[in-house]
Amino acid sequence: MTSRPRPYARPPAGGNPPILHPAYRSTIKRAPLRPPLRLEQGLSEITGPGFASGWAGPPLVDLTRSGNGEALGQRVILAGRLLDGDGRPVPDTLVELWQCNAAGRYLHGKDQHDAPLDPHFTGAGRALTNEKGEYRFLTIKPGAYPWTNTLNAWRPAHIHFSLFGPAYATRLITQMYFPGDPLLALDPIYNSVPDEAARRRLISAYDPELSEAGFALGFRFDIVLRGRDSTPLGT
Repeated sequence: MTSRPRPYARPPAGGNPPILHPAYRSTIKRAPLRPPLRLEQGLSEITGPGFASGWAGPPLVDLTRSGNGEALGQRVILAGRLLDGDGRPVPDTLVELWQCNAAGRYLHGKDQHDAPLDPHFTGAGRALTNEKGEYRFLTIKPGAYPWTNTLNAWRPAHIHFSLFGPAYATRLITQMYFPGDPLLALDPIYNSVPDEAARRRLISAYDPELSEAGFALGFRFDIVLRGRDSTPLGT
C-alpha cells in the first residue's frame, strides 16, 4: 500500500532560495506578482505511482556510454543517500539527473552554446533508491558554460537532480556542485540560498574510497528532504 505523504513542514529560514532573487535575472520575469491562492489537495495529489514496478523505465545509471561509443571527459562516480528529516533512508524513490557534457553543452535544441555536442552522451539518468536510500551513477564531469544573466557570466559545473516521491505533488528539484569551483562565488543561482551552511550542502564531497583507481573520481552527495539539515530545493 502506498504511504501518504507527510504533512507539509516549513523549511528553516534561509534554507531555500526565494522566488524572487534579482541577481538571478530570470526570476524577475517569472516570480508571481500576486499572493498565492490555496488549493486543497485532492486524490491525485496524495496518491501516486509506485516506481518499484519499473513502469518509469529501466535504470539509466551509466551515462558514459551511448550507442557504440564512450563519452568524452573526466569520468566520475556519483553516489549518495536520500534521507528524511530524521536521518532515515527513503527507499524506492525515483532519482533523475540531467546535465551538460564535458564541453558545457546540453543535448537540447535551445542550447546554442558554441561548444561541441558529444554523440555518445545524452546527459540523462535515472535510478531507484535501494532499501538504504542509496543511489549511484557513473557519468562525466560537466563543463562550465556561458549564460546571458550578466556580461561574461558562466555557470559552475553542476548536475540537476529530480526526486519523485510517492505522490504527483512531491517532485522536488535541486542542483549539485563540485568542491573547489571558483565560479561558485560568482554564481547567482548558487548564492540565491541565503544561509551559507545550507548553500554548502549543495556541494558534493570528494570521496577517495568511492573513486576507482585509474578509472573514475568519486563524489558523494546526500540529499536530505526536510528538517534543519535539509538540502536546498528549487535551485
